[in-house]
Amino acid sequence: MSKLQTPFRFDIVGSFLRPQALKDAKAAYSDGKITKEEFDAVVNEEITKVVAKQKELGLHVITDGEFRRTFWHLDFMWEFEGVEHKATGNGVKFNDELAVLDDTYLVGKIKAKAHPFVEYFKFLKQFEDENTVAKYTVPAPAQFFQQMIVPANYETTRKFYANNEGLIQDIGKAYQEVIKQFYDAGCRNLQFDDCTWGAIVGDAAKQRYQKLGIDLEDVKAQLLEVNNLALEGKPEDMVITSHICRGNYHSTYFTSGPYDTVADYVFAKENVDALFLEYDDERSGGFLPLQKISEDKKVVLGLITTKSPILEDKEKVIARIHEAAQYVPLDRLYLSPQCGFASCEIGNKLTEEEQWAKLKLVKEIAEEVWG
Repeated sequence: MSKLQTPFRFDIVGSFLRPQALKDAKAAYSDGKITKEEFDAVVNEEITKVVAKQKELGLHVITDGEFRRTFWHLDFMWEFEGVEHKATGNGVKFNDELAVLDDTYLVGKIKAKAHPFVEYFKFLKQFEDENTVAKYTVPAPAQFFQQMIVPANYETTRKFYANNEGLIQDIGKAYQEVIKQFYDAGCRNLQFDDCTWGAIVGDAAKQRYQKLGIDLEDVKAQLLEVNNLALEGKPEDMVITSHICRGNYHSTYFTSGPYDTVADYVFAKENVDALFLEYDDERSGGFLPLQKISEDKKVVLGLITTKSPILEDKEKVIARIHEAAQYVPLDRLYLSPQCGFASCEIGNKLTEEEQWAKLKLVKEIAEEVWG
């Protein structure tokens, strides 16, 4: 078993653009032209290739690119007892387009069962070596919680949970069980992907919750509670990190705003080992909130965007790293893209070659800054 631990100076969030062969196989399987076994064989082959590419680039962490998923978050939720979904053409309005997502809602109490993502991890783990370690990405408990209390799901959820506290307890305990499943399978590096903090920053979020008659500080406290409950009892030799995003769908975003209003919660009090933070443009605000980061956390600066193929100016990125080091010591800082390249299978608006060029730039900068 690899003893390496994330994050690394040159790191990644996790998802990669779906290769054409994978897209073609998915369409053929959906149309009934190939069997599930034939489709799975293509998926396994493409994951093997993307792992090889990550190693070729010199990454010390490998992922399966999230190639087995349609959505970065919902697919994971579907594999708990009490959760159902259906494709309706509905979705969430992003900046420039509608992100079409399956309706995902409760049909009973939430409980963990044997999670297929653990089996997916086992396939990835076989590629670990002395230079690389496998990381698996799952939506944060807070993301699961938020999914079940959005206005479209609120009344349905109340059929099974009279209040949010009961929902929080069941989600937290279910995550504890799934984390144990990952650990028992040999996973020592797990990442929570969390858009909830990014969704409640800025004036737009404040106005949205005011219209619903909800106190935003109560929401923050509940997001922190469910995430930390899931982390209770985490094995000491297991690293769990969190990636905070403001939405990433087909190169569009969901929300804008600085971290100032959530720093006292997630930066100071969330019990993860490191935070992957979106900092690729002015929508993310400045580095001042980093002063709230607790001393036990590492910080991965997402200064390279995955939303555009344009390569960043290396010297400007280096200058921003040193600016951030005014608030968090340089030896606790790391570098990555701000998000994955394909949070959903639709992917962002760049080519695979442009995707790899972005990662080469991340590596070049990291080696120059940290040696």
